[in-house]
Amino acid sequence: MSPAPAAAPCPHEDPGLQPERTVLSWGRTMMAFCTAAAVHLRWLPTHGGFVLVLFGLSLSLAGGIYVSQRIRYARAALGVAGEKLAPDAISVMTTAGACMLLGVLGITAMLFF
Repeated sequence: MSPAPAAAPCPHEDPGLQPERTVLSWGRTMMAFCTAAAVHLRWLPTHGGFVLVLFGLSLSLAGGIYVSQRIRYARAALGVAGEKLAPDAISVMTTAGACMLLGVLGITAMLFF
């Protein structure tokens, strides 16, 4: 029996530092979008097919967060190790804009469909 492969070494000294907390918060955001997608499916009998746009948008945002997690973590861990960490403003602004868009589309679904 061969030994289990060792985990990849952490590029910074403190494994409880910023990158891990950031990954956890993005994971919670991803779960919130999945929950919103489930809520949108509950609206389907009442508000019709327009709700599928909300469902698709919510799931695609959750998928985008899932796909970008490794890249985001690696960038943050290397930034902490090199003592030069830039904020990920594009991801934050995209998520904020998507939340606003989902809110507007949700209100539209409630009022007009």
